[in-house]
Amino acid sequence: MPPRSRKSGSPAAAANQVLAGDNLPLLRELASGSVPLIYIDPPFNTGRQQRRQQIKTIRDEAGDRTGFKGARYRTEKLSETAYNDTFDDYLAYLRPRLVEAHRILSPTGSLFFHIDYREVHYCKILLDEIFGRDCFQNEIIWAYDYGARSKKKWPAKHDNILWYTRHPSRYVFNLDNSDRIPYMAPGLVGAEKAARGKTPTDVWWHTIVSPTGKEKTGYATQKPLGILERIVRVHSSPGDLCLDFFAGSGTLGEAAAKNNRRFLLMDSNPQAIAVMQKRLKKWLA
Repeated sequence: MPPRSRKSGSPAAAANQVLAGDNLPLLRELASGSVPLIYIDPPFNTGRQQRRQQIKTIRDEAGDRTGFKGARYRTEKLSETAYNDTFDDYLAYLRPRLVEAHRILSPTGSLFFHIDYREVHYCKILLDEIFGRDCFQNEIIWAYDYGARSKKKWPAKHDNILWYTRHPSRYVFNLDNSDRIPYMAPGLVGAEKAARGKTPTDVWWHTIVSPTGKEKTGYATQKPLGILERIVRVHSSPGDLCLDFFAGSGTLGEAAAKNNRRFLLMDSNPQAIAVMQKRLKKWLA
């Protein structure tokens, strides 16, 4: 879908949308101060191609997999998504996009920047420069425990999410709207508190998207709905517009729609656009 003007027909003025194309010119079409919540999960600059296969298994005694009680299954590949995750100058690629994100963020808005340990230190310096160090609020650690374990170093089992605001002290933070998590030592807090649970800290333990679960879209690097719903509920209000300009599988869109927010999603990968259009069909304008 081509970008529209910054006036009444601009993407930010409309209901839920998925836009295909380079996000930089699309961002430049948005009005200043028009977006209350931005979450982005840009490529992590790992230097390799990211791939994700969607498969199904069929009972077959000559199959390539062994299941419960020794039953054999055959694997069939349904689809595969991929993108190249490498940049000659990663920060130079991000800078103009983050400058636009700062411009379009509303006066009480928040930006959540999702990255991994390889680039987080450099990205924080860049974000401090654009948003100001006084607008840095938190580094959230998303911790999980799944996948291969290195025997040469401590296995990396977390991502980093940097939270910046447009203003140092005026921003949306509805902590009462957060989901609650179990106490690690429920016997120390009493039955009532243990049953209610507690609000999260800056370390979020949450499983990855299950390779065999209903949530899986088959898109490489898909992020869990639970992580995005927490951000949406606490850092925006009903009716607000939520923007992801590296939208991938469209998890922010689903989190927004399920919580009575609007979404605007952008991606240049045709596979991502196809996944989002299918996943978000019932909510699209």
